[in-house]
Amino acid sequence: MPIFETILGLLLGASLLSMLAQRINVPYPTLLAVGGALVAFLPGMPRLDLPPELILALFVAPVLLDAAHDASLRDLRENWAPILSLVMVAVGLTTVAVAFAARYFIPEMPWAAAVALGALLAPPDAVAALAVLRQVEPPHRIRNILEGESLLNDASSLLMYKLAIAAVAAGSFSVAEAIPAFGLVVVGSVVAGWILAKLTGFLTMRMTDAPAAIIVQFVTTFGVWLLAEHLGLSGVVAIVVFGITAARRSTDAMSPTVRIPSFATWESITFVLNVMAFTLIGLHVLPILEGLRGHDQMGQLGAAFAILAVVVVVRLAWVLIYGFARRQTQRAGEGGDPVESRVQTFKSGLMVGWSGMRGIVTLAAALAIPRDFPQRDFILLTAFTVVLGTLLVQGLTLRPLLLLLRLPKDGKVAREIALARVATLKAAIAHLDNDPSDAARRLGHEYRSALETVERGGDPRRSRENVLRQGLMPCTRQALDELRDSGRIGDEAYRAVEQELDWLELSSRPV
Repeated sequence: MPIFETILGLLLGASLLSMLAQRINVPYPTLLAVGGALVAFLPGMPRLDLPPELILALFVAPVLLDAAHDASLRDLRENWAPILSLVMVAVGLTTVAVAFAARYFIPEMPWAAAVALGALLAPPDAVAALAVLRQVEPPHRIRNILEGESLLNDASSLLMYKLAIAAVAAGSFSVAEAIPAFGLVVVGSVVAGWILAKLTGFLTMRMTDAPAAIIVQFVTTFGVWLLAEHLGLSGVVAIVVFGITAARRSTDAMSPTVRIPSFATWESITFVLNVMAFTLIGLHVLPILEGLRGHDQMGQLGAAFAILAVVVVVRLAWVLIYGFARRQTQRAGEGGDPVESRVQTFKSGLMVGWSGMRGIVTLAAALAIPRDFPQRDFILLTAFTVVLGTLLVQGLTLRPLLLLLRLPKDGKVAREIALARVATLKAAIAHLDNDPSDAARRLGHEYRSALETVERGGDPRRSRENVLRQGLMPCTRQALDELRDSGRIGDEAYRAVEQELDWLELSSRPV
């Protein structure tokens, strides 16, 4: 019961902190991590020691799948070069730089252990990145690059991390053997994710019961992750491919009565998992500090802060260098290099480079290190310092930086929404023109009115008809309440009509 009560208390406290973060325009992961660290020092707090494998499966798998499902495959293709540079080069450079820094401060640390530390610190966390990005609203292209990176960088870093851990156990490390193994794991994970998405698609598209469908969705999510791990593959890559493949199904593949509750449930569950993940980061501060007893605490803490600076600087430097090189290449091809274009390239690079918060993946990987691993306590301290440091420093300054840079919004999504609305409205009007009934004529008039609104650049949900529908809601709901209060209808009828009014209100409500 104490653990259950603690979890309830943490969820309530974290929800209040999230509300506060929204009010003061601060990314909620930062407040949650700090709040968890403060709670850890309260007397009598029970320890929440979850197995690292459970942390990764429970907190990372569903959040990654949710992000992969929302990712645009077209946008990933368009931005493949900067995404690949972050996933491979930035992760590799960070791993090497951290390994050298760790060896400089702790000369007795084996190289394989230093590489393991670099690999677990290298990837910006998908959970942290997505949670912050959805609050600061960067330009569409920058968001696509950062979301694409967050989907894939865990795979490259965790594979290097596992190879380094194995090297410590074996006492040797061979690059010639590691590269083929790396390639096989990636290819195998991609194939497994694609096949599993196709197989589960045959099941989910036949389900019309929303609660059962949602349970199957979560079971298959964790099942894909666990199966990939049991096969020695990358759960991250398998989940990402699984989510992207599943999202490419036709809109007819799932009933709206299943899709709407599913999306609402996933949004709620992923938020709860985010809340618990960042709170869990803070709660680990006390066990980590206890593990440093008898060590040179100030010296190791100073080394951890120095490595935090290395992690931030290496990413920022690489992104700016890559942006400069890419601009030089474009300049050679276009024959010109306007000052405004150079400034925008620099601003975009600064934004991408500063969006490198670390999170639950880094902490879980550190906790998963074997107890007898060389310099394990220092690795745990450094992992926690980097996670909390990036969440505080970068998380708190990301929104002010975006406002300071004044990056222009590209309006790409708004234009594509208008294009899709025009196409769907025209398809509906064409179908109604084949129906000579009075009802089709009235409905066609409403659709043509909506089409004219869209073609003028407006929102069809702000049409006169929808304004009238919204205005009718209070009186219709009052009439419904009066019927139930007077006993003329029961609760079953009340809920049925209430749901109809809810759907009508939502369908006509402007965003």
